[in-house]
Amino acid sequence: MAMIENTVTLIDKYHESRQEPPRFHLGGSLIGHKCERYLWLSFRWAVIEKFEGRLLRLFRRGQLEETQIIKDLRSIGVDIRSTQDKVDFGKHFSGSVDGIIYSGLSESNKKHVAEFKTHSKKSFDDLEKSGLQKSKPLHYAQMQVYMLGLKIDRGFYLAVCKDDDRIYTERIRLDKDFAEKLVEKAHRITMSDRLPPPITTDPTWYECKFCPAHEFCHKSKMTLEVNCRTCAHSTAKEDSSFFCERWGDAIPNRNQYAGCDSHVLHPDLVPWEMKEAHDQWHAIYYIDGKPVLNGEEGFASSEILANPSECANPCEFTQALREEFDGRIVG
Repeated sequence: MAMIENTVTLIDKYHESRQEPPRFHLGGSLIGHKCERYLWLSFRWAVIEKFEGRLLRLFRRGQLEETQIIKDLRSIGVDIRSTQDKVDFGKHFSGSVDGIIYSGLSESNKKHVAEFKTHSKKSFDDLEKSGLQKSKPLHYAQMQVYMLGLKIDRGFYLAVCKDDDRIYTERIRLDKDFAEKLVEKAHRITMSDRLPPPITTDPTWYECKFCPAHEFCHKSKMTLEVNCRTCAHSTAKEDSSFFCERWGDAIPNRNQYAGCDSHVLHPDLVPWEMKEAHDQWHAIYYIDGKPVLNGEEGFASSEILANPSECANPCEFTQALREEFDGRIVG
């Protein structure tokens, strides 16, 4: 008898099936992250974090809370407008603000960039105790670049505790030097063709243990993703596009998710030694001591990632399926 899935499982599976694809840009909400390697892997879609349904519902709750916060602020006379304004620094770095306060705050009548967040009780208590910059450095950095980009020198941070509905507010000033360094950092990452070094090689380091890139950095050294951004032929351009050297053209954003049959694995995203092939559109990776041709005339990147040893040492049956029936190694 088939097992009947319960209501909670079905709800979570529904949300998991509708996960948003990775962003096309490096977002302001991430730029405060200490590890440039993680930011590069995220921007290049080499490490894509998948969330379970419960967490996706939790994210939705935070998004829905923004509407209520804005209603509450307006109810006390705060003039908040321009929700979801885009802040674009070029070179693939941008973000969206929650709102701009023009007037009406009791603490100050100056214009403020507004940022709203929800927190667990533990996180909220630490925020109250230590303040925004120390407790939530990513949120602080996010606000700094938004203030810089919008040329507004004040920020208003409002946090809601999800456990008991307490509210915390804090006003901050623009630190221009700090914000400009964050923008420089973002551009350095997005414009780099090569993988930056990690913050540490210690797999037990507290900032690494729960990082989505932990498996890549400290174990496999291998991406699980095949898309245009993990391909050796693609180049990030200053106009915030990606250019395909193989086909000599800009890659439309939506096409970047799937890649093409000419995909060649970026040498920084696999653990094997790479040698030049017979032309610039292929690569040879030495897997188990054997040369494996990667590209349209050889093994597809998806095949190599699915079973590198089988690509290096294909049995007769595998070879026959590939040659006679255009079969592919999938595991």
